Amino acid sequence: MTLFVAVVDEGGFAAAARKMKISPPVVTRAVNNLEAMMGVRLLARTTRIVRLTEVGARYADDCRRVLADLAESEEAAAGTHRSVRGRLVITAPSLFGRIFITPIVTAYLRRYPDTEVECRFLDRVVNMMDEGVDVAIRIGPLQDSSYQALPVGQVRRVVCASPAYLQQHGAPHTPADLTQHVLISAVGLTPSPDWRFAHTEEPVVVHVRPRLTVSSNDDAIVAALDGFGITRLLSYMVAKHLAAGTLTEVLREHETAVLPIHVMQHEGRHAPGKVRAFLDMATEALRGDPALTLKKRGRAGR
Repeated sequence: MTLFVAVVDEGGFAAAARKMKISPPVVTRAVNNLEAMMGVRLLARTTRIVRLTEVGARYADDCRRVLADLAESEEAAAGTHRSVRGRLVITAPSLFGRIFITPIVTAYLRRYPDTEVECRFLDRVVNMMDEGVDVAIRIGPLQDSSYQALPVGQVRRVVCASPAYLQQHGAPHTPADLTQHVLISAVGLTPSPDWRFAHTEEPVVVHVRPRLTVSSNDDAIVAALDGFGITRLLSYMVAKHLAAGTLTEVLREHETAVLPIHVMQHEGRHAPGKVRAFLDMATEALRGDPALTLKKRGRAGR
């Protein structure tokens, strides 16, 4: 089963042999014997590719469950499953990772000296299984319900500008007024030319033409602080600037629904100690952060 799963995961016999540090003929014989014993074809082979048959795909899933149960039993017997050690790979949106996750990671590393962590802070959705990620922080509705997801907070979309810009150009009173303003767009957050707002029962869609389009949320914040124009970001990104008064929020009464934040892992009850320990620290820290706990408030001043 282990060799068969290795062939599936690595996409071929030679790659599986390299991963398992054995010769390719050994892997080939093992899979051939498995097929002969079961009397079914698990893999369709050509000179260039190896792909799963329909039966093979179901069997591969069963193998993973059996091997995971076996590994858990062996680790529990050896006392290692409960230990916190090894390498942990974490992903989160870039700015969120830098603000919130890095302090948790450094505290985790100090608490558990037998661990090491790789942080992949990226403004794209990372496929956890394909890219070898243990823990992911996701903002927004979840697309894959097969992962274990722990809610840790929520954020909202904020339209804001510097006081200097608003004093010079005035503040928009409705979403439609944005077409008369200088707009700054961060591609990672708002790849669409449409900005959506809530208004009574019907959503309002504004087709925006930004004067400035940037590739990172940091750059959008810098441009807004410089008084260049109006931008739309997530609340945690600009919380300190709104609190300091260097940015001012507009159109608060037109904001859309809040976006949930989840900490995710894909191993479920089979998660090793290193993952469970990080989840415990991350959920406690994030749930206790006031920037990720939205409070109801009245109509914002303009």
